[in-house]
Amino acid sequence: MAWKKEIQQLLGKEKVLFDAASRGKFSKDYYWYSPILTQKLKDKLADCIAFPESEEELVSLISFAVKRKIPITVRGAGTGNYGQAVPLQGGIVIDMTRFHQVLEIGENAVTVQAGIRIGKLERILERNGKELRIMPSTYIQATIGGFVAGGSGGIGSITWGNLWDGNVHSASVYTIEEKPRKIVVSGDKLEQYIHNYGTLGVMTELQLPIEEKTDWMQAMVFHDHLDEAINFAHQFSGIETMKKRLLSVCEGALTKHFAPLKQYILPEKTLTMIEVDEKAKSEFVELVAEHKGILAHTIPAKQYRKGVRLSDFTWNHSTLWACKNEDNITYLQVEFDIQHLYHQVHLLKKEFGGEVLLHFEFIKRNGAIIPTALPVVRFTSEKRLYEIIQFFQNIGAKVHDPHTYLLGFGGWSLRMDEIIKTKQKNDPFHLLNPGKIADVTSYAQV
Repeated sequence: MAWKKEIQQLLGKEKVLFDAASRGKFSKDYYWYSPILTQKLKDKLADCIAFPESEEELVSLISFAVKRKIPITVRGAGTGNYGQAVPLQGGIVIDMTRFHQVLEIGENAVTVQAGIRIGKLERILERNGKELRIMPSTYIQATIGGFVAGGSGGIGSITWGNLWDGNVHSASVYTIEEKPRKIVVSGDKLEQYIHNYGTLGVMTELQLPIEEKTDWMQAMVFHDHLDEAINFAHQFSGIETMKKRLLSVCEGALTKHFAPLKQYILPEKTLTMIEVDEKAKSEFVELVAEHKGILAHTIPAKQYRKGVRLSDFTWNHSTLWACKNEDNITYLQVEFDIQHLYHQVHLLKKEFGGEVLLHFEFIKRNGAIIPTALPVVRFTSEKRLYEIIQFFQNIGAKVHDPHTYLLGFGGWSLRMDEIIKTKQKNDPFHLLNPGKIADVTSYAQV
């Protein structure tokens, strides 16, 4: 490799890895949730992994790559599910985890470097009486930059919605040019930098809204039937007097996989996992009784995130636990219509039975409750999977396809025209995460 010695001299040998083990490790993310992506991405490898520690080193690295037309893929912790951080055309993977400082904690916002682990950030905020609005269930490992560039919602979305719902204030980004420009993006322009797989620039800093810390109680509530659990969750979601951070409903057939919760699981019953303000405990207990639920276990606020965390069984962690116990497990991402939810659920269960196991995450968007879901699917073939997707769509549910690495092809309402125009300005040689935007190479100035 002609540029190996040059890049080592640029950053130092300890900050650039060429060995096969490192290249394999840092060229992967959690795409293996999808058997389709596994086949497409399993052999994709970077030529080297770089670990810049300062903006000066990052700028030098970008400039070096542009001069030699070497592809760049930016990586956080690799907890994404769509191959966002997988280098399709080799080149340099830039690991951003050494950009891990908290720069400022204000009354209503925090400014951080993009590579900080969200779990670390939460602990720092907690010591200051604050907390983030939303975070992925992988928050212990995930970086905040990776979440903003590759995620959408998670813990806290029941109150605050997704990343696009005012949950990012600004981002500092370096362009991919011989003389990289640092731009600060906010307002409407920020929207295209969220969930864009890091295709528009290298994100180095973020400003995020924060809230006063709440004492969160965790609760496991069981119902005999899925309809009952959905109705309970829907009613609870709309009660503004009870602050909530998590509202997740799992079919009984899924809960058997949650080994650390085994002593609290009521077999074959539908489980609802909740984080609620401990001050509302009495009102919450009354609501559970009113809806004929069984409050099987609670974790007091003083034990929040100490030991077992219920959030570790929600969002796509439900899929992960199923993968640990069964072969050929995958998943979908779905939005249901709250007005027709029960009818849609009945049609699905009648059609697919145990082939598709339902798992809901209730979120709020523009003030409205949206029953999103990450159904666990027993995979047999790509043809069958897309038959299942078509059935969801036929009954009025919206599917965000997690089995493609192409930006904008997963069903999210992204401004692809604006993203491509911005990419032309920020990455004129199409070196940043190439291959993730379809038909974009025609503008590359090679």
